[in-house]
Amino acid sequence: MKARRNVSVKLSGLLLAVCVGATGAAARQDTTPPKLQANAEAQRFKIAGIVVNTITGAPLERVKVSVADTRNRMRVIGMATREDGHFEFADLPPGKFALQGSKRGYITSSYEQHEQYSTAIVTGPDFSTDKLVLRLMPMAMIQGHVLDEAGEPVRSARVTLYMENHREGMSRVTTAGSATTDDRGYFDIELLRPGTYFASVNAKPWYAVYPHSEQNGVNNVPQVLDVAYPTTFYGGGTEAESAVPIELKGGEHRQIDVHLSPVPALHLVFHVPTDAEGQANGFRMPILQKQVFDSQEYVQPGQMQPVSPGVFEMTGIPAGRYSVSLKSSNPEEAEQFSEMNLTRDGQDLSATRGEALGKLNVTVKMPDDEPLPRQYVVGLLDARQKPAGFQQGDPNGQVSFGALKSGKYTMAIGAMGKWYAVMRTISGAGEASPGNVVSLAPGATVEVTAELVEGKVRIEGVAEKNGKPVSGVMVALVPSDPEAHVELFRRDQSDFDGTFLLQGVIPGTYTIVAVEDAWGFDWMKAGVLARYVQHGQQVIISEKMHSTLHLPDPVEVQSR
Repeated sequence: MKARRNVSVKLSGLLLAVCVGATGAAARQDTTPPKLQANAEAQRFKIAGIVVNTITGAPLERVKVSVADTRNRMRVIGMATREDGHFEFADLPPGKFALQGSKRGYITSSYEQHEQYSTAIVTGPDFSTDKLVLRLMPMAMIQGHVLDEAGEPVRSARVTLYMENHREGMSRVTTAGSATTDDRGYFDIELLRPGTYFASVNAKPWYAVYPHSEQNGVNNVPQVLDVAYPTTFYGGGTEAESAVPIELKGGEHRQIDVHLSPVPALHLVFHVPTDAEGQANGFRMPILQKQVFDSQEYVQPGQMQPVSPGVFEMTGIPAGRYSVSLKSSNPEEAEQFSEMNLTRDGQDLSATRGEALGKLNVTVKMPDDEPLPRQYVVGLLDARQKPAGFQQGDPNGQVSFGALKSGKYTMAIGAMGKWYAVMRTISGAGEASPGNVVSLAPGATVEVTAELVEGKVRIEGVAEKNGKPVSGVMVALVPSDPEAHVELFRRDQSDFDGTFLLQGVIPGTYTIVAVEDAWGFDWMKAGVLARYVQHGQQVIISEKMHSTLHLPDPVEVQSR
């Protein structure tokens, strides 16, 4: 078992060269005899191989295949595969090339692609690049019918598809597509990747009638008409936890049917302020949401109508647990948020005053008063590292978030082609704290200034196992406190020659790890990376470093 290598001491000797823009690679190039270097550059190479169906292994003809120079993505050469799936790009110079294939009905993919990462093909005298296999996954489809309690088709039902997502090292179930049923109750959602899916249906019974409640509580509409369909998942359950997973294979056309059953519709009330004449003053309708997997989804009521001065009735809602938001007509009052279990007629949505929602106003400040990026986005992550909101920043650096629950939030900054992190947060009272965490009390309006630091360092290295370069492995730059600083992670996939590039690295202390077969597992969970980090390679990036850092030692590839 190898101990973790601490290369910070070794790197300190290279710091001066890094700061002035020189690199280890450049120094090595200078030692190459000019004649040999010229001969290498004069050689020409080819990238060739076959494109196949990932599932069947059969060759694919008429696939659009392209190679792009990774140093200049505008340099792209394209061709179509022959009947036998063969492609060939000849007369290529030494270098790195991104290989990609696309065909109708298949997922466009790069060579050995995982998530948004892939392995670049390296041309040169030491690499065999003429027998490559580029695999394309056929797209799948989920289709079916939505049927009512009599087995009849339900028209205009909303079918939502969710996919189990392991991107970025954390499992989530996120929306993957939607469709509306036609007059046959039929729907289809296509262009799907293989994976685990769930489906939900929202619809209204075509025959439903939501009567106005009389003051004596009597109406003339039969109960069988005053009904609603609860959100129903494939498998028949009405809560996400009971949803039956749909295991979808590449190229599969899966048929599913969802049957809806009506339940009594609730008649809920809420109060609004009135003026001297009993008229509603600044009416605000409650907003109902339901937790579905990892997101909150809006619930559309059947009808909303007044029943008496200052009292409104909401109908067409099936019983269940809901998040209820109430916004006051008084702009000085904070919006209220409650978790409510709605089970009976007459429940007052405004009777239980829940938590007051807060606001966060952020002023983004660039280091050394540099100008802000032309376009940038500020995001908030909650305590579970789930997105709580994203806002486009304005040219003056002002960003506002409303209707936030109390708790701690992590700020993240995104800009095209740039990497930033919040180095320090300054409160409205002028108190400074390191990092990017903001605490929000119920109903509070918090003003903060987020001072940014730009990640200007690139880390280049090679992943090896038993002294040999390994391609296609996940390389991760892990911050010293990974759970508190998700935004500092950087990843790449090793190329044909085992090399990798981690860009936009923020100053700090990190450990670099290379792990085989790591794509798609929950490496962001607390403690999962710990066993890899103890055998990784430590790197310290100082604020003075602004160029490319070449690791002097290879990163040893670890088995998952």
